[in-house]
Amino acid sequence: MSPEFSIILLNIVIALLAYLSVYPTLAGNDFNKIAFYDIFTSAIALAIVGYHYWGSDYQFNLLFAEVNWFWYTLAIYTAVEIPLMWWYFKKNGVSIKR
Repeated sequence: MSPEFSIILLNIVIALLAYLSVYPTLAGNDFNKIAFYDIFTSAIALAIVGYHYWGSDYQFNLLFAEVNWFWYTLAIYTAVEIPLMWWYFKKNGVSIKR
């Protein structure tokens, strides 16, 4: 399994666990709580990948550029999370309160 694919798979698993289990249980439809817990879920992905690639010179292919593990993980996590976030917000009536 390529490093790129393993990071994609890791991010999918973390995001699915967050949106199907953690957020419904701990955050419900409160945008601020979802945002707070999302900091931790994205940090978990970065910590796991960072543990394997910190200090390495491995460059990940992000279609338009070669980037290090941090930016690759962050970009892929964002790409995986956005459709799940839209689905979750619509399903649970989450609105951004001002």
